[in-house]
Amino acid sequence: QTSIYDASMEWQDKGVPLVIFGGEQYGAGSSRDWAAKGTALLGVKAVIAESFERIHRSNLVGMGVIPFEFTGGDTRKTLGLTGEETVAIHGLDAITPLAEVPCTITFADGSEKTITLKCRIDTAVEIEYIENGGVLHYVLRNLARAA
Repeated sequence: QTSIYDASMEWQDKGVPLVIFGGEQYGAGSSRDWAAKGTALLGVKAVIAESFERIHRSNLVGMGVIPFEFTGGDTRKTLGLTGEETVAIHGLDAITPLAEVPCTITFADGSEKTITLKCRIDTAVEIEYIENGGVLHYVLRNLARAA
């Protein structure tokens, strides 16, 4: 066992992007913008949850973290997730707002399950934010092009 920070730094050093699994109304009650900033700084690239608090979902996108929702009755509990799984989210190279994408979960015993996730990038401009690594990078690149 180790701290979240130390574990995150170890995985980042190995070049492994991180995914968070969450429940209903993920991000509710948080200090919203800092919660999304902290998530991004820890190397998290995606959050898969049952649902999102509206502002937190937007802040995740603004920080370059892709929010996904479970579909088809799947949840972190019904899937029996323990934290020892690896996750591959497919179709990110051609993602569109609110698209459904396949996600393959490989369990510690080597078995796999493919589920469908709903991408909660809700608008075309949010796609651009994600492609640029977040809203700050998006704005800076646009300013640099204009200069």
